[in-house]
Amino acid sequence: MGYKILLPQEIMEEGREYLESKGHELITGSGMETEDIIRDIKGIDAMIVRLSKITREVFETADKLKVIVRHGAGFDTVDLQAAKDHGVQVLYCPTANSMSVAEVTMMYMLYCSRNYTVVRRDFIEDYYKAKLKTTKSELDGKTVGIIGCGNIGSIVAKKCMHGFNMKVLAYDPYKKRADFPEGVEVVRDIERIYKESDFVSLHCPTTKITKGFVGKKQFEMMKPTAFLINAARGAIVNEVELYEACKDKVIAGAGLDVLQQEPVDPKNPILYLENVVVSPHIGAATKEATDRASLHSAIGIHEVYEGKQPTWPVKAIDWDTAETFED
Repeated sequence: MGYKILLPQEIMEEGREYLESKGHELITGSGMETEDIIRDIKGIDAMIVRLSKITREVFETADKLKVIVRHGAGFDTVDLQAAKDHGVQVLYCPTANSMSVAEVTMMYMLYCSRNYTVVRRDFIEDYYKAKLKTTKSELDGKTVGIIGCGNIGSIVAKKCMHGFNMKVLAYDPYKKRADFPEGVEVVRDIERIYKESDFVSLHCPTTKITKGFVGKKQFEMMKPTAFLINAARGAIVNEVELYEACKDKVIAGAGLDVLQQEPVDPKNPILYLENVVVSPHIGAATKEATDRASLHSAIGIHEVYEGKQPTWPVKAIDWDTAETFED
């Protein structure tokens, strides 16, 4: 007899077929909000979570829960301490969406470099203004500074170097110099990223250290021609200060896949700046990434069911004592 697996949101067919072929029962949830999950969680052995927030109350209500899989590379929506307190394993899919997020990062860089928000707005009414009088630039030869050079940051670095002939600076204090992609200039002083880059691209998780760590001070270090790209997490950036920096042309603009509030508040003024492009967190929303995440989630649950060491466990990190490198 397999697990009863709660799906607050649907997963792709690859994951569903895998689990059903192994004898597990899939339970469609009554909704994706936390209160829906609390209502559905009794009698459930496992759960695959996409957008839902999993709070301590979920774990306190669950009576059989053994494993949760976060259907993606981030896991900040799950209360890891509560999971530990209740003996629930938490898994994730760290490589499933890496290519898709890297590709969308390049999209934002191209979009910003061609000033496309303005071009798209103007070209129907004034074709030649949009074509000839709106400033545009190439990526070729520019410098990109990458903050966080894990799976996604490393792919972005390679695409920038080999696809667009860009110089790549990369900052990641938790990574040995030898582990960065070949050709990247490893930077241990993060201020160099802001001061020297034409594009600053964020690829780090939300932690006690990174929450709100890009703000007014950092924007004032950047070139007035430079763009901020954030396809990571909205909480990393001080959004009010980013709005002011873009509005006042302290920096050239921003490409944002994420905001602090999702779904977005339609009154958020950053949505309406002509030098900012915003999307509804579409980095991992490709068919390919979603298929991979569903399958990897399914594999993780079955590994736990069989008593195996799961391939993709979430490892809680004490950021106060985590090893850093200065080599």
